[in-house]
Amino acid sequence: MSEINLTFPDGAVKTFGEGVKPIEVAVSISKSLAKKSVSGKINGSYVGMNDVITESGDFQLITTSDDEALQILRHSASHLLAQALKRLPKFTNIQFGVGPFIENGFYYDTDNGAGNQVSIEDFSEIEAMMHKIVKEDLPILSQEITRDEALKLFAHDPYKIELINDLPAEEKITIAIQGDHVELDRGGLVPSTGWIKHFKLTSVAGAYWRGNSNNAMMQRVYGTAFWKAADVDAEIARREEAKERDHRVIGRDLDLFFTSQEVGSGLPVWLPNGATIRRQVERYITDKELSNGYQHVYTPVLSNLNLYKTSGHWDHYREDMFPPMDMGDGEFLELRPMNCPSHIMVFNHKPRSYRELPMRIAELGMMHRYEKSGALTGLSRVREMTLNDGHTFVEPEKLEEEFKSILTMMMGVYRDFNIKDYRFRLSYRDPKNTEKYFDDDDMWEKSQQQLKTAMDDLGLDYFEAEGEAAFYGPKLDVQTKTALGNEETLSTIQLDFLLPERFDLKYIGRDGLDNHRPVMLHRGIVGTMERFTAYLIEMYKGAFPTWLSPLQVQIIPVNLGAHGDYANAIQQKLQNAGLRANVETKDAKMGYLIREAQTNKIPYTLVLGDSEVDNDTVTVRKYGEANTSTMSFDQFQKLIVSDVSNYSRVTEATE
Repeated sequence: MSEINLTFPDGAVKTFGEGVKPIEVAVSISKSLAKKSVSGKINGSYVGMNDVITESGDFQLITTSDDEALQILRHSASHLLAQALKRLPKFTNIQFGVGPFIENGFYYDTDNGAGNQVSIEDFSEIEAMMHKIVKEDLPILSQEITRDEALKLFAHDPYKIELINDLPAEEKITIAIQGDHVELDRGGLVPSTGWIKHFKLTSVAGAYWRGNSNNAMMQRVYGTAFWKAADVDAEIARREEAKERDHRVIGRDLDLFFTSQEVGSGLPVWLPNGATIRRQVERYITDKELSNGYQHVYTPVLSNLNLYKTSGHWDHYREDMFPPMDMGDGEFLELRPMNCPSHIMVFNHKPRSYRELPMRIAELGMMHRYEKSGALTGLSRVREMTLNDGHTFVEPEKLEEEFKSILTMMMGVYRDFNIKDYRFRLSYRDPKNTEKYFDDDDMWEKSQQQLKTAMDDLGLDYFEAEGEAAFYGPKLDVQTKTALGNEETLSTIQLDFLLPERFDLKYIGRDGLDNHRPVMLHRGIVGTMERFTAYLIEMYKGAFPTWLSPLQVQIIPVNLGAHGDYANAIQQKLQNAGLRANVETKDAKMGYLIREAQTNKIPYTLVLGDSEVDNDTVTVRKYGEANTSTMSFDQFQKLIVSDVSNYSRVTEATE
């Protein structure tokens, strides 16, 4: 009989007889280990606890305390979902795409035919069947089959057939068997359905098969699973909180923006309230940049296509750009996807000297990028965007100094907005991807090291990600999470040695020669106005700090006839002070009008009656507070002016 030699993570080697299973290996170590072992791994590949280990090599047991075990649980939960659906009469003929684990749960893509797709109303029935299968505690086994056997087994499901046919000829095909249910699967499942006790189906959404809009639209059923019921409850609570923060919902409720097919997909329309928030952000960041030595410019939203061919954007990002416009005279114009070539033209407009460096150019530049319709999301993923863009042209020896200066300014902006939940990512090239990245090893190694050194000098924590760099250089990305749990880049600083070379940029150096090449730094402090506003909406849940709030003061006269003139006078004084105030003119009960002001999350509500008119006072109610206070109008004006001018008070809206 052959022997199986297993090398454990601690270096120990144990010998077992042919046909040994991971569960038997676990028991041989301790029964308590066996009870919490989810799966085995041999030479990096999963082997189920009930399956036979067929080769010697490096072996490990994955237990419920390992992070990887949660992925296995969620993967298994997707299979449990599929099995439950097949058992329900309504879904007997349902077909399945793929069912992976994801960061906070799992999903399965399904197709039950037009008009019969899975809906949220079906969840309670599906979950009941899932719990029934859990109680059956069905063993989960893996089996290798031939391609012909696989095609026959899944003949009823065109999606599985497509997956099988796309597999390389030499690849092994394995299936997972749990009772009456069979899955096409590569492994990484719990020992039996009895392990999948705590789960919840959460939502459904349309999804194109394999992410291709030319393919069939399937129904993606989402769920989550944990080892403990309390963790499921916490995750559901987190998701409910996320729904309350969803900028699309808040944007609709507070009349901030809208999108429509009539206007065009991915082209948001900013309503007066949303436009006010955007305008405040634009004024803030423009003033901040001017005070930090930036020169603001305006450049065309259209440029000659050759500009983007020179920069390399046409070669590297053509699929993300809109088709060129043929002007009929040999000229092709392109909606710009990036502002950097335009700012390079500003630098190159006339000879430059080292005395002008670092030359900092900034613009609120509108750009257009072709995003697939399925990826478009509110303000966070659009086809037209305005980037708070800036480019610094600097002497090579001053590069790190300028990088630190930009990062210091960026972190100051974050403090003003009370942005705390972010992390730094150093984005490097993938040296194997010679198609995407400019082929200059020395340039990449030098620039990546400079980026890393600058971060280390500042004592800032970061993580590194290969393959996330721009095609022309490495970058620092500030990563945040949206209310829906998606990680997105909020701000970025990019090092660029390539474009100055492509555009043959030069400056007159200290030696009087005009052959010196500057280095270019690309940066977006608050990113695009669209994505940053979406982030602020979700961060504040629509309860903006006073300086950002679309309407800062709602004035409610108790009786419009008796107190309207005083209310209008108060409004005029506030507007003269640069504040945004409105007099309520609706004929409704006072309680309703006050509640409406709170629902609209207006920072201050002033109630004016006989006493206020007679004494030149106002009764003030601040958003989120039940109590009111009466003070002179002058006192109130000083209070709100101080509130608006002090960015450090932005925390009051969320704390």
